[in-house]
Amino acid sequence: MKKQYVNELKAGETVSDIFVLAEKAVAQKRDGENFLNLTICDKSGRIKGVVWDNVSDINGLVASGDIVFVEGTVNEYKGVLQIVVKSMNPYSVESINPADFVPSTHRNIEVMFERLVDLASSFEADHLKALFQAFWEDEVFVRSFKTAPAAKKVHHAYIGGLLEHTLSMVSLADKIAKHYSGVDRDMLLAGTILHDIGKTREFEYTYRIDYSDEGRLLNHIVIGVQMLEEKLKTIAGFPEERAVLLKHMIVSHHGSKEFGSPEPPKTVEAVLLNYVDEIDSKINGIREFISQEDSKEMWTPYHRLWERHFYRGKGIDGEMTRAHMQARDKD
Repeated sequence: MKKQYVNELKAGETVSDIFVLAEKAVAQKRDGENFLNLTICDKSGRIKGVVWDNVSDINGLVASGDIVFVEGTVNEYKGVLQIVVKSMNPYSVESINPADFVPSTHRNIEVMFERLVDLASSFEADHLKALFQAFWEDEVFVRSFKTAPAAKKVHHAYIGGLLEHTLSMVSLADKIAKHYSGVDRDMLLAGTILHDIGKTREFEYTYRIDYSDEGRLLNHIVIGVQMLEEKLKTIAGFPEERAVLLKHMIVSHHGSKEFGSPEPPKTVEAVLLNYVDEIDSKINGIREFISQEDSKEMWTPYHRLWERHFYRGKGIDGEMTRAHMQARDKD
């Protein structure tokens, strides 16, 4: 039986298939009766769901993150599709195809990795070349770096997302380094490659993207600094000041304590890294949002995170947005 993907569901259809239960929350109707708000997903996207009947039974059967077999109908509520769930039961993880549930980058992972390695080989400093050679020779790291997502939601939240995000940032950082005089290109590009390496261990993504225990307990910034320190110990004579500056770029790349950085950026290169990260993550997130919504409308629905609607304009639709994203492979 053909898989019913989220992005193919239409109002009025009956749903009877396997999904990931991404989120579940108990809420109350006006009469005081409980109902369930759900988010259901697969590799194609996410859809809201609601359970009106047998709430306590279903709530006790499944938990957020479970693979579930869902039966229900699709309707439209306030212009957005949702599934009215009639029944939901746990489904064996061993019986699924993970490729049905975790989205992947549309770009060629091996080509992206080769381009990143080439950029790292262009460093002038031998100690930085040696550092990254140590990372590239670590098969466990490389395997994870090629496949990890860059986030659970919001931006680059798919297999290969971390690599795609990193390469895009490094390519942009390289252009910026040539534009502004006095920028340490080696430090800017090295810090950009390293800034999110902790995400290789922050997330688990076998059949859903979620935080690992290590990720929840430590955060990718702490993990990234630890990973860098482990490699630095293998490089004889690595300059101490450069090691501290690289760690600072990891520690400060979120820009402020408000957004999770223990320290704000305190070098020109760290400031640039923070803004390049902001640019790439936001543009990817907006493009993904536009491409997943109804492409027939000139305006997107309201985006809660950015607190605005986005204008598509005449002739600009989700397919074109996706094409623009894929075209970056040729840049």
